[in-house]
Amino acid sequence: MEESSKLFDVFINYLKENIPVSDKELSAIISAATTKTLRKWQSILHDGEVWRKMVFISEGCCRLFRYDGKGADHTVRFGIENWWMTDLESFNADRPSQYNIEALAATKIIAWSKKDWMQLQEEIPAFKRFYEQLVLRAFEATQERVYTLISQTPEEKYLDFQKKYPLVFDKVPLHMVASYLGISRETLSRVRKELVKPSKKG
Repeated sequence: MEESSKLFDVFINYLKENIPVSDKELSAIISAATTKTLRKWQSILHDGEVWRKMVFISEGCCRLFRYDGKGADHTVRFGIENWWMTDLESFNADRPSQYNIEALAATKIIAWSKKDWMQLQEEIPAFKRFYEQLVLRAFEATQERVYTLISQTPEEKYLDFQKKYPLVFDKVPLHMVASYLGISRETLSRVRKELVKPSKKG
């Protein structure tokens, strides 16, 4: 019970920083949620399944990824503490997902079923606006990611990732970072070595 309370404390602090919510509304949001602890490498979504939940990460780290025709996996998104981890396309359209979600470390999550989540949207206007902003930010992040993949050099991708997601970088294996950046592990290693070389003077 105490552990569950700590998980919700993280979420409550996050929510209050993002939307105005009354104690009654907050109680309704919390009451509709469930908590779960994931083992490292435990999956909560496999491609072909319909994703019917919203997940908030209170502790740990997850990734969303997909397999190509040759069986190689490609990381699409990471999620750490105070981040959401979801497949919005599958969630909103009730379509089978093309993605997988797995924990990269022991991870504690808070989850809402789609039915409860949509009910909360109807009952709490501020929560509905909050969700609309989440969807918008996810779309903007996807657009920016496409631009980065097609226009930046490996060095620029690496530096941009470090700048935007410093906490992620310390939590995930390098080969997954390389996969996310769309470069090989060897290229990532070369870039890292080049960037730590002392600059030559004269």
